[in-house]
Amino acid sequence: MSDAVTIQTPFPFTEGRLRVILTGAAGRIGRGFAEFAADRFELVLLDRPGVDLSGIAAYGRTEHCDLADLPRLTELFRGADCVLHLAADSNTAAGWDSLLAANIVGTYHTFAAAKEARCPRLVFASSVHAVSGYSPGRQISADTPVNPGNLYGVTKCFGEALGRYMAERERLTVMAVRIGAFQKPDAAEASDSDWMIGTFVADEDLYRLLERAIRVEGITFGIFHAVSNNWFKRLDITETRELLGYEPAFDFMRLSPTFKELFADLPHGHNPSGTRCADRSD
Repeated sequence: MSDAVTIQTPFPFTEGRLRVILTGAAGRIGRGFAEFAADRFELVLLDRPGVDLSGIAAYGRTEHCDLADLPRLTELFRGADCVLHLAADSNTAAGWDSLLAANIVGTYHTFAAAKEARCPRLVFASSVHAVSGYSPGRQISADTPVNPGNLYGVTKCFGEALGRYMAERERLTVMAVRIGAFQKPDAAEASDSDWMIGTFVADEDLYRLLERAIRVEGITFGIFHAVSNNWFKRLDITETRELLGYEPAFDFMRLSPTFKELFADLPHGHNPSGTRCADRSD
């Protein structure tokens, strides 16, 4: 087992209708996950004041809350089984002032509120940008040292480090999910989609992975990679498969107009020469 995971006990999955808080619930991932999870969890959907929440109201209880308001967050988190922390400034070119408020202070307040409210689990939406400073052809395992390619990535490294501290010192179990290029499958069919060749994660694959991160037991802390079953995976998903039972359904190569004819008649996971393409690269 890699150093990116702290195992407590064998890892079964919790069944039943857990109460899950989503921050950033009106964002791209939040909206889709809320629709996916509405019949799986009791959802409380949070976003900042002024954001229109009417489009997600059918999926759970909606609340406005600023991440700067620690007492209000703590009040909302009481009685929850898990917080799924999606809220962030996701602009990879964002300046420090915005990133500090949303991704540093806001993330700290979310963790601190979960701890104070005695919520047992927090799933943190990290990013491929925590390691995007490595050369493009390198495959990255969960325990490869962080190497952010921008300040946004730096803030995700902070969230991962804070999560490990909270898990191993403050008794809050934390799953950090490094999300790749989150898209609907038809986005891979565009003629200019090749930029996501190794990082593509289909929306449905991510939602299923997040559900498993919410439900898994016996793991104190883990960094898990979220990309689809792409022939080349920039982020190695070996441990995500082994510990979370993640089985992604989509493959960028089979959707992309550049590659899909080449891959159409091949079994999943095989390259054009017929040899097995492992998750880990040499």
